[in-house]
Amino acid sequence: MNQIQINDTTLRDGEQAAGVAFTVKEKVALASLLDAIGIQELEVGIAAMGSLETRAISAIVNLGLGADLIGWNRAVLSDIQASIDCGLKRVHISVPVSQIQINAKFKGNRLLVLDRLRDAISYAVDRGLFVAVGAEDSSRADESFLLDVALSAQEWGASRFRFCDTVGILDPVTTSRKVSNLVKWLSVPVEMHTHNDLGLATANALAGIMAGATSVNTTVNGLGERAGNAALEEVVMALKRIYEIEIGIDTPRLRELSQFVTAASGCNVPPWKAIVGDNAFAHESGIHAHGVLQNPNTYEPFAPEEVGWERRLVVGKHSGRHLLSNLLQQHGIVLNKEESQLLLESVRQMSTDLKRNLTLEELLNLVDRGRMVHGIVG
Repeated sequence: MNQIQINDTTLRDGEQAAGVAFTVKEKVALASLLDAIGIQELEVGIAAMGSLETRAISAIVNLGLGADLIGWNRAVLSDIQASIDCGLKRVHISVPVSQIQINAKFKGNRLLVLDRLRDAISYAVDRGLFVAVGAEDSSRADESFLLDVALSAQEWGASRFRFCDTVGILDPVTTSRKVSNLVKWLSVPVEMHTHNDLGLATANALAGIMAGATSVNTTVNGLGERAGNAALEEVVMALKRIYEIEIGIDTPRLRELSQFVTAASGCNVPPWKAIVGDNAFAHESGIHAHGVLQNPNTYEPFAPEEVGWERRLVVGKHSGRHLLSNLLQQHGIVLNKEESQLLLESVRQMSTDLKRNLTLEELLNLVDRGRMVHGIVG
């Protein structure tokens, strides 16, 4: 398999999530962090948006990062010039390819789409830029027209072609078939851009890679419009763990990166979020906790340290005596079977009342209360 490249678009498509607005300082810091962990390419924004965006893009360009930097543009010459003015050497040019999008943006005129794309690519290539072309709404496009656009873009000088599941309606099987056809006909790399409207963004991104795509768009935490995009941490760890593809990412910093984006975006990830969520390596269930205490591999696909996280054993409604005994022994408290059962019943009732796990302090308070009521001796 060819080398897989991550093109992270947290700074562009991630920020397009409703209610998210990064400051220039946050954008610069995020670009630096993404570069530091080994992301190969960053989609840094849309220069045509104006002053605040161009300040951020120019500041990122001036960092001298190792990652390639690319700006997003419509097939409009002034957009491309705005990217050039920010110092970018790589541009992504997006055009609609589904009839529903062409009707809305180009009055249904497919030839006009191709004319605009040709002019935009020529303008960029003439100025020595690397050009990537994005086919908006590829998943709903007429496949023969999609191929016409891809082949034309390649002929006019594009160096990469992006397949976009813009509204997240594909499944992995269909994704594989559609992307395989593009890969078969194109000599330039194909890039995957998937959305999570049906919860399949990561699966579809991986299906595209398995079908021959060699570049993939991601966002940290899956941040993005509507239901979000393929999550960087999920794609990276799936490539590493399922397909044994190492792409040079410093995975022990994934949790740190996630927390930075959470703070900058104001969007918390759910505790069950894969890889980086608070509960990703938390064990409460009695059977699971007992197994993990014997051998972490029983209920963990990989060590939490691999993504900068840690294992947590928590007490709550589903805990068992083994976990309680283990935690209490760490604090010099030893209970017999009957005492453990009484404490366990108290833990389960309190967890149900509070609708959460108990803190260590709460657990120790229950032990103290039990000592007074039942004569438990530690």
